[in-house]
Order: sequence, then C-alpha cells, then structure tokens
Amino acid sequence: MDNSGSHKEGVSRTYKGNDGFAPMAVYIGQEGYCLDFEFREGKQHCQKDTPALLENSLRNARRITKQPQLMRLDGGNDSIEVVIYSLDTTRHWKGYDYQIRQVIRVTERTIDKHGQSLLIPDIRLEGWWTSLELDEQAIIQLYCDHGTSEQFHSEFKTDMDIERLPSGKFAANAVILACSVLIYNILRWIGQIGLIGSRSPKRHKAKRRRIKTVMQDMMNIAVRVVKTTNRIKLSFGKGCCSYEAFNWVYHKLAYG
Repeated sequence: MDNSGSHKEGVSRTYKGNDGFAPMAVYIGQEGYCLDFEFREGKQHCQKDTPALLENSLRNARRITKQPQLMRLDGGNDSIEVVIYSLDTTRHWKGYDYQIRQVIRVTERTIDKHGQSLLIPDIRLEGWWTSLELDEQAIIQLYCDHGTSEQFHSEFKTDMDIERLPSGKFAANAVILACSVLIYNILRWIGQIGLIGSRSPKRHKAKRRRIKTVMQDMMNIAVRVVKTTNRIKLSFGKGCCSYEAFNWVYHKLAYG
C-alpha cells in the first residue's frame, strides 16, 4: 500500500521500493472472499508472523468448509516453517531433514509477444515447491491461478480506494482495514448472488464480478424513495437493467 509522502505511524520502506504499508492478505475460494487481512508496517518481511496468521486462517477456513484445502503461497513465503513438503529433494532446517518435491519448467522463446524474431532466444526458468503428488502440468496450472489474487489486491486498493489510509495512527488504520474486509466480502457476496447468472444485467459471462462492477450495478442505482402509511418503497426506473438482480439479492437478505 503506497503511502509515500506521508508521516503516518508504521509507514516505512516496502519491498516495492516505496514508503507505505505491507499487509498480508489471505483469500479463500476462486471467488476471492477475504479470510484474513493482517495490517503490517511497510518494512516487515512477508514471512515474519505469517505461520501464526496461516494457522489462524486455516482454522477459520475449516469452520467455513469441509472440502479439501490447497494452500497456495507467494514466493516470499517459501519456507519450511510454513509448508511441509514431500518427495524428491532434501532440505535441512533447524536440525531436521525434510523431503520435498520441486517441479521445474524451462521455456525457450524465439519470438516476442509482438511477433518480432529474437537474435538470442529468451530462456525462462520457473520452479515450484510442492507437497502435491499430482503430475507436473496439473501442479503448474494450479499455481498459475495464484496470479488471480493480485486482482483481489487491486480491488481493495483501487475499486474500494483504501490504498492511502486516512489516519496517522497505525491502530486506527488497522480498524479501517478490518472494516474494509467486511465491506469487501459483503460486496463480493452480492456480486456472486446477483450478478452471476440469468438475473444479471447483460454482459459477458464470468465466475465473479469486480467490486467496482458490483458498486456500479447494484449500489449506485437511481431510485425514488416513496413513503406510504405502512411502508417505505423504492421505485425503480422502467428501464433499470439491474432491477431483477437487486430484487433477488434483497429477497435473499430479507427472507433467507
């Protein structure tokens, strides 16, 4: 979270090369619900205190679902302290030997993305540490989905506009971030319930909608508030394309 030019408590140099905060986010499911979002100073290494965070997150995840869970970590958390590996290779840590498996992919490119032939081939070496016993292609495909979490980060920072936190106090900003997580998950749920499927306004098919889209199509709708003797009504315009989705979400919230 870039907060350059400010003197807020906890702002310090991050691994991105700017001054700000470096919170640790944990998401669950392909929809991107936020399970935990720990507020941290910018200078804190991503691995510090992460084992305790993951232990708590896994407990919470098991309260949500009984399905098997695959934990996918960023490269900065490549540590025996976090993940127990198996097969093929041995790593030594704190007096113990751990058997692990590493999947490696080498890619040679002779043409760039613009179609230009390269005088010298571009060689890319990629590696993954894993405890899974799946075949190599399956493991690589599972990790490729890790990039999706970057989109979730973006929705927090841009769609919800919370990258530059408002308070000069670290504790106050931590509370604001915690509230943002609650709002994010509510908006994510509204998007999954109302904007996926036949009731959604016409648009391309998707497994989830960005938070910005949810706010535009479900929250920022022009209506008239009509007060009668016994109730308050919302009057939608005749051409409101979000009415069916809004009505469906309302009934799910009101009547379960």
